[in-house]
Amino acid sequence: METYDTIIIGGASAGLTAAIYTARQGMKTLVITKDIGGQALLTTDIQNYPGFDMIGGFELTNKFKEQAEYYGTEFVYDEALSVDAEGDRFKVKTAGSEFTALSIILAFGKTPRDLKVPGESTLRGHGISYCAICDGPLFRGKEVAVAGNGSHALEALVYLSSVAGKVFYITNAKKLAGEESLIDTVNGIKNKEIYFDSTLLSVNGEKSVESVTFRNKSSGETTDLKLSAVFAEMGYIAKTGFVKNLVELNKSNEIVVDKFGRTSHEGVFACGDVTDTPYKQAVISAGQGATAALSAYNYVQNLKGKVAAKSDWKLIRH
Repeated sequence: METYDTIIIGGASAGLTAAIYTARQGMKTLVITKDIGGQALLTTDIQNYPGFDMIGGFELTNKFKEQAEYYGTEFVYDEALSVDAEGDRFKVKTAGSEFTALSIILAFGKTPRDLKVPGESTLRGHGISYCAICDGPLFRGKEVAVAGNGSHALEALVYLSSVAGKVFYITNAKKLAGEESLIDTVNGIKNKEIYFDSTLLSVNGEKSVESVTFRNKSSGETTDLKLSAVFAEMGYIAKTGFVKNLVELNKSNEIVVDKFGRTSHEGVFACGDVTDTPYKQAVISAGQGATAALSAYNYVQNLKGKVAAKSDWKLIRH
């Protein structure tokens, strides 16, 4: 099994910044995340990130992702289910695979909520996605659905309408809910169909998504729709339970870290909203990501008997 220098769990400000720094240092870097952007996707007008008068969460985090990819970061769009220490290695299990690394950076903040319907566990990654910008292009010209509500669901709908043939929006709301500008944009989209007051019952298919079944809560009518993908936009939840036996958590189930981003377990680092830092801001998460990355780099360098570093000022040419 291939061993990475570091595996970063989480794909928002902290995790993507960490990936930029580890990859720049020449570390073989893997990011495991269900989506790109995390909670930043909930806002269309970030006004306090240095260098931008105003920028959308989608646009900002996508810039992070592109920069991380430029330096060689690999991405797996899946959910980490467990992290286990085995000697000087760590094994990360996801819903679909296993990966090994010399170090771990926990940067998952809050995780997209599951659909919690039959078919989800078997079709995750085979048509069920939690990240429109990550997987939307895979379904260019096809019929897809967004299941959820609120501005983040409308953002996904708007984006997917630009690549998919048709987008079905299945929501338990009785009318469009979100920012007025987004609602206006959605109302102007022609290749969409909205099902209000509806509950998703199942996602169907053997090897990939083939259809969904949902029920209108008022009429009780059940509908089957043939389509190729379902994008879950059900909000976010903090999930630190899978690392509670690995690192120290505080009373709020946040990961306890020191000023270097080190956790209670050697070789495991953490950054961003998942930590016990009192301030939850994108710029702070990014700074913590850089710190955790350099700490992970030094840890791995020491493992390999090489020289550690204190900064990342070097010029890298491609």
